[in-house]
Amino acid sequence: MARTRVVVDGPSNLGLRPPVEGTVPGCYKLAGAVRDLGFVGRIGAEDGGYVTPPRYDRGGWKPGDGVFNAGAIATYTTRLADRIERFVEQGQFVVVLGGECSNLLAPAVALKRRGRYGAVYLDGHSDFRTVDNSPYVGAAGGEALALVTGRGQADLTDLEGLRPYVRDSDAVLLGIRADDDYAEEVRGVGIPVWTAAQVAADPEAAARGTLEHLSGGGTAETGSTEQGGLDGYWVHLDVDILDAALMPAVDSPDPGGIDHEQLRALLRPLLQAPGCMGIDIGIFDPDLDPDGKYAVELTDTLVAALS
Repeated sequence: MARTRVVVDGPSNLGLRPPVEGTVPGCYKLAGAVRDLGFVGRIGAEDGGYVTPPRYDRGGWKPGDGVFNAGAIATYTTRLADRIERFVEQGQFVVVLGGECSNLLAPAVALKRRGRYGAVYLDGHSDFRTVDNSPYVGAAGGEALALVTGRGQADLTDLEGLRPYVRDSDAVLLGIRADDDYAEEVRGVGIPVWTAAQVAADPEAAARGTLEHLSGGGTAETGSTEQGGLDGYWVHLDVDILDAALMPAVDSPDPGGIDHEQLRALLRPLLQAPGCMGIDIGIFDPDLDPDGKYAVELTDTLVAALS
């Protein structure tokens, strides 16, 4: 029997830099913009409510202080994880409307409490910045893949003593641009990578390769056959995987991304596979979409991918 779906709002903007000093990132409005277009009803989902994030406040943060808003992110991660875990226990497929990329910490924690789960990271950027490969860290949204795989300060990477939430061998990265600063490091630790160009060339093949890797069959990128043992996986979607010409309403729009049709083709098999526990969607900023055009296109793509 098909699992029922539930939509949870997780509108945290805590892990992004302010677009302009004295302002806050508008990605916390993503959930409202998508809901206003009938998203919950269109995918036949239940309403899982709203998990209110702490106040965005970088205070006197300066480079070298670590991740800003770290305490608030840690608190929010645990609260959102509790909500997600409750629905997973009920056998539901969970859709989290963000928010920004550090939202992935919550499903990663929720699932690690239960067993061994993978993460499929769909993003225009690798988000693998650490103090070992950069002068300093700061915005958790640009470090989310590093954090969920155990790289970074313990107040974010070792909640409940669960570090790492996702093993390197259980993660896959898709959609980054060819010039990503940390791509080779990601590949070097054994995480398979499909660039945006590779995804665009054959999104179905990228999805098949991802599922093969997560099921233990290895990939052409890694040759690994030592995977196995996964209880399932979670999909993270940063909408800046889309080309900047199609989705400029994000904090870091870049050319060279995929289009909506390719994103739908990539998402469908990933979301329909039995092992997929859910998806979080983030980074879309309605403040940068004054006439609502990009919200409509994004919502239509999400509905199509979940249909």
